[in-house]
Amino acid sequence: MKNNLPRFAAILSILWCLPALAGDWPQFRGTHGTGIADETRAPLNWGKDENIKWRAQLPGPANDSPIVSNGKVFITCAEDEGRKRSLFCFDRETGKELWVRTVDFGRVMPTHKTHPYCGSTPAANGEKVVVWHGSAGLFCYDFSGEELWSKDLGEFRHMWGYAASPVICGDKVIQHCGPGKRVYLTALDLNTGDTLWETDERIYGDGERNAEGHYTGAWSTPVITEIDGVDRILCAMNTRVSGYDPETGKIVWSCYGLKGRKGELAYSSPVIADGVCVQVGGFGGPSIGFTLGGRGDITEKQRLWRTEPNPQSIGSGVYAAGHVFLPDAGQGTIRCLDPKTGEETWREKSRGPNHWGSIVMAAGRLYVTNQSGETIVFAPNPERFEKLAVNALGEESNSTPAISDGEIFLRTFEALYCVAEK
Repeated sequence: MKNNLPRFAAILSILWCLPALAGDWPQFRGTHGTGIADETRAPLNWGKDENIKWRAQLPGPANDSPIVSNGKVFITCAEDEGRKRSLFCFDRETGKELWVRTVDFGRVMPTHKTHPYCGSTPAANGEKVVVWHGSAGLFCYDFSGEELWSKDLGEFRHMWGYAASPVICGDKVIQHCGPGKRVYLTALDLNTGDTLWETDERIYGDGERNAEGHYTGAWSTPVITEIDGVDRILCAMNTRVSGYDPETGKIVWSCYGLKGRKGELAYSSPVIADGVCVQVGGFGGPSIGFTLGGRGDITEKQRLWRTEPNPQSIGSGVYAAGHVFLPDAGQGTIRCLDPKTGEETWREKSRGPNHWGSIVMAAGRLYVTNQSGETIVFAPNPERFEKLAVNALGEESNSTPAISDGEIFLRTFEALYCVAEK
């Protein structure tokens, strides 16, 4: 199968508002937030004793993912039942721990047993790194580890914890704050931490269950894209996906359809598919596809399809070869669907365990790590599941690979790895 990566990049009109250095993977799901790396090479095969450049031990498990920026790798870890939440900085060449900055929160907040504290991935721009520790606050450091500012964004209490990751857009930090009794999207000044705007999402219920008593919550990391020549922030909330004006925070349009028979839940990020947005609800809930743009409630005019139920969805998908490839957290499957119709072209059991991490793409190949720490590599083939490799580390993982300068950075419950083919 031909490598169509240049064509994929050409048809994706993604806003380049994050001034990343060449080869960096500076935020959740990469520079553009799409899971697609600007890489022509990436390791295909590795194992515990094969193609491991270095391994750095971590003090405990977490569900965040590594980022790579300006020669450094950042990851988070919590200790003492989340009372202490830390940002770790490693040298990308050697794996040496350079510094750790710990927030002594001093409280135990609820979370699910499968979702350790520190589920939010940091974001960096080569000079500054920001990390959201949920109710413990949002923190910004320089690359030497000096704290530049911090911001208390409120308390976010939910039985399943927190997970949305910050996104750096120029001189702004965009943060989806929730779930809990108050849910909102906010923009802060990257240099000062000052709040630029906040846009609340109306919540029906107590933040954990809706008015009907079903589960409710959203953990989706925003995606920034260009629509009709104008920049928009896309974020999935409990019942809808909305497009926000990044300058004012105003909701320009919304597409509804995520409220399902089992509740109102959104874990994954929106997938932009050549003018169409695909969003999958959580806990077997609905998935929707709609055309981008418009004003107000665009559901009736622009929603193309809605399906329910679906396999459990936690990780985000990737758009490639005219199709969306999705990792399933429910049945251990990977699916391929047409974004314009929602029709599945195939659904296959990838290996065994479920996928909590997101799919990423580099060098014309797709990568996804399952909960046993196996990374499945497969081709972006819309006709069939074409497995290329299975790479095991023998350690559990709920994280997403970071791909930078031909190397892969993987986080397990025990360690941080750099994979490089010799």
